[in-house]
Amino acid sequence: MTPLKVVLAGLGVRGRYWAEVLTRSPRCEIIAYADPNPAACERMAAQYGERPTFKSTEDALAALPDAQALVLANPPIGRESQIRAATERGIPMLVEKPLALTVEEAAHLVSIAEAANVPLMVGLNFRYLAVTKEVMRLLGDGIVGKASFGRFTYERYRDGNRADLNKYPLTMDQPMLWEQSIHHFDLMRYIYGQEPVLIQAQTWNPPWSMYQSDANVAAIITFDKGMIVNYQGTWQSGWAEPRFEWRTDCTNGVVSQQDQFGKLFFAQQAEPTLNEIPLPPHEMWITETSGLLEAFLNCVIDGEPLQCSGRDHLMSLAMVEACAISSREARSVTIASVLPSEFGHYDPIS
Repeated sequence: MTPLKVVLAGLGVRGRYWAEVLTRSPRCEIIAYADPNPAACERMAAQYGERPTFKSTEDALAALPDAQALVLANPPIGRESQIRAATERGIPMLVEKPLALTVEEAAHLVSIAEAANVPLMVGLNFRYLAVTKEVMRLLGDGIVGKASFGRFTYERYRDGNRADLNKYPLTMDQPMLWEQSIHHFDLMRYIYGQEPVLIQAQTWNPPWSMYQSDANVAAIITFDKGMIVNYQGTWQSGWAEPRFEWRTDCTNGVVSQQDQFGKLFFAQQAEPTLNEIPLPPHEMWITETSGLLEAFLNCVIDGEPLQCSGRDHLMSLAMVEACAISSREARSVTIASVLPSEFGHYDPIS
């Protein structure tokens, strides 16, 4: 089988992980790099081999008639011209989350791709963790009964000045929500198999925060089949040691994920201790991103249904935007009021 010819655009932190994952896959090959930073192109060439380099995605796609796919790993700003360049050539896209920084803009980008019948997949790599699959199995096989309510706690001191982290979140609006909580909200929808209907939230910035906008969020999220989740996330914890727990209480027990990449436990209601679920070895940022890439290739090469579609992503983005509105206006916000009218009746593709 001839490998799929991929243009890798955006060579920052996520771009470097993508280069590693793409290079390891026998089903695709990188044929060009695109990034406005010459130093980033030089680093990539030194580590992963010389390839044609371009200052923009648009230039790369215009110069490469043999390009068959685009991985867009750049910041979620000004992507319309890049997505138009790909759709005009019929080139499938795998785009890092969030797709855009407003639901309205993201819906516009989704409409562009759908009108051209070009697959647009969003990089929601946490769906492809082994622990995610095991949580879904536990909730589906009846061991702990039916999920009823949950508590999701994510605590991190994210030093945005570190050399190995993207810098744009330092100045963006609501960085915790748009860059981190988007993953958590997407996982809630995916694992529980329910869609959000109502959110009440508050966001704020602690006095020591290095971020210009709010790095903390607390929210109560109500889903359409009765699930209620109490969510708290921070990028500016008062303690550098990270903490994570996603607990789901069910009719006959509890499921507890105690690390975002693993450490999964369950207990039935009368059991005095938690039972640990064994998980396979995991290479951080590589294993789950490889799963994401494989799903993309299965769609593009084998014709399987598109996962993590742009349209599906809009519902998770609506949760983010609803949190921001709720905090700003001190009220509960319905998800239906956030989605553009043409997407008001949500029919998920994946």
